[in-house]
Amino acid sequence: MDTEEGVEVVWNEVMISERKNFKLLEEKVKAVFDNLIHLEHANIVKFHKYWADTKENRARVIFITEYMSSGSLKQFLKKTKKNHKTMNEKAWKRWCTQILSALSYLHSCDPPIIHGNLTCDTVFIQHNGLIKIGSVAPDTINSHVKTCHEEQKNLHFFAPEYGVDDVTTAIDIYSFGMCALEMALLEIQGNGESYVSQESINNAIQLLEDPLQRELIQKCLECDPSTRPTAHELLFNQALFEVPLLKLLAANCIVSHQRKNGIYPMTAFGVPCPQQAHKETVKSPVVLPMVKSPTPEPAELETRRVCEAAFPLTLLLKLEDKLNRHLSCDMLPRKIKFMSSFL
Repeated sequence: MDTEEGVEVVWNEVMISERKNFKLLEEKVKAVFDNLIHLEHANIVKFHKYWADTKENRARVIFITEYMSSGSLKQFLKKTKKNHKTMNEKAWKRWCTQILSALSYLHSCDPPIIHGNLTCDTVFIQHNGLIKIGSVAPDTINSHVKTCHEEQKNLHFFAPEYGVDDVTTAIDIYSFGMCALEMALLEIQGNGESYVSQESINNAIQLLEDPLQRELIQKCLECDPSTRPTAHELLFNQALFEVPLLKLLAANCIVSHQRKNGIYPMTAFGVPCPQQAHKETVKSPVVLPMVKSPTPEPAELETRRVCEAAFPLTLLLKLEDKLNRHLSCDMLPRKIKFMSSFL
């Protein structure tokens, strides 16, 4: 518990392999964590603060992040399977879109931020269905950190080229494809082994009934990183892309500030209108002469009836994920009457 802010937080530690290596990389590590703290996205776990500890014979970086009360996506999938339930396709699309939105945001940074540690254990879900990814491990510090990637159960989440010096954002796309597969099937069954083999992955893909879903995951799991699509391209994939209602886009724009600051429900909190100061009118003791204004000539009344009218309407939507929307709408007579009352 953060006693200063009054909120629950998570204490994280990154152990550096050798203390002397940390002194050489200290500026790079600080630059990376400075960038992570400034990340602002609804689907990324918020970084609050960090500091370095080089006491004794070990070096570590301690950072404080947002607390996710509902646990990881892995835990949710296990509970769902335990209750003998299947994953709803609509929920699968919504989760994939949120993860890709966060990855697209990270990859569009300058320079691009590679997550490098995306698994169902590092994806968190809130009670309202909001997905957030955490445990970002940029490549700048990844090779100098005492990691737990040797854990057999999560090895299949990492791309074949993982560990090479020149890694790209494509490794996150491979990890996303594995997360999407596990979300669709709730679990990837191994052949009685401690790790998930490539054969088990191929068998799991064949269990998918939706061909669009299967094609998307296969594109993400390509062995050649150059052939994998980007996160931005996947958002427009036929298996995921949906044009939201204009009403929904407008609502998200209005409540974005309240949602960011945790106000819920939104209707319970109204922004108080500033009271206008009452100004007393002061009468002048000097009586000014009355000046008659010229009477305007009476305008000729229009008696002709309007049979048809055309009004151009242009809507410009600027979204935080830099996605364009082409919107069209049929104007009904009752809507035209409603709009004319504001003219």
